[in-house]
Amino acid sequence: MNTSFSARFCRKCLISSMSVDKMIRFANMIIKDYAILIEKKFPRGHAINGQDAADQITKDMLKEGKYVDFVELLIRINDTGFMGHRYTLRGLDDVINDVIQAGYNLDRATAQFFEDQSQNITRNWGRLLEGDERLMAVLRLDIAGNTILVKENPKHLIDKAYGDLRTIISEAVTSRLGRLWIWEGDGALGVFMLANYSSMAIFAGIEILNEMFIYNKMKNPLKSEIKLRIAIHSGDLTYTNDNSKCLKAETIRKATTLESKIAAPNSLVISESLALSQNQELLNIFSNSKTVDSEKYRIYQVRTDNK
Repeated sequence: MNTSFSARFCRKCLISSMSVDKMIRFANMIIKDYAILIEKKFPRGHAINGQDAADQITKDMLKEGKYVDFVELLIRINDTGFMGHRYTLRGLDDVINDVIQAGYNLDRATAQFFEDQSQNITRNWGRLLEGDERLMAVLRLDIAGNTILVKENPKHLIDKAYGDLRTIISEAVTSRLGRLWIWEGDGALGVFMLANYSSMAIFAGIEILNEMFIYNKMKNPLKSEIKLRIAIHSGDLTYTNDNSKCLKAETIRKATTLESKIAAPNSLVISESLALSQNQELLNIFSNSKTVDSEKYRIYQVRTDNK
């Protein structure tokens, strides 16, 4: 991906739209203690003018890999204001177009940039750094009875069926701007953070179950059907490339608990906290709220027994 930004558009936007104090205040929201850091970059007693501030801020954002985060902040400030004050950032469209020209798309629903999926599909959406924290939805999937399937079927057929399954999962996840973080052979972890990410995760889970229903009826080369357990939960998640750290995250652990202890074969379980953020039309396909071991959830189930 081309990540060369023409920061001149951002500099121009800052200079024409806000005071030096505001520039530094917003930069401080992206880079911790930036107000202190920028003071150290100028001689003692030097009054920082608008051009100096805009030049230094854009330079530091680029250096720290935080330029896209800063542009996202500017979009939110322009669209919704900040602390009750409305801002009109002149030239912001040029700033946005510059980022798009560098190989990104903009999700207006969340004011987040992500890689152009026609060019790249990477684990971090082309922009998250190690330690970045976001609100995300997690889809945890497991193959029920995997050990028996592997034991009863030749390896080449298992490889074929599980390869088909991975394709189904990957397409359901990435078509909704999610990413498949982990594929373990008998399980998967999909993560969503763009658009209405929690609904996107639910729709992906429903698609996977229904695609597998058709696959089992028409294409499955194994002696018995492939049954899936899926669970979805949302919450804060810190980005990491380390899968061992990833699996210890509380949001992922909650989804894993729902999948392993509550989800039945050929079902999708969503946490009650996730359900409360969905519209009633979507919730109508799920059961009413249930509780097991203090865990509240709702369940959608694909019936394969013709009952």
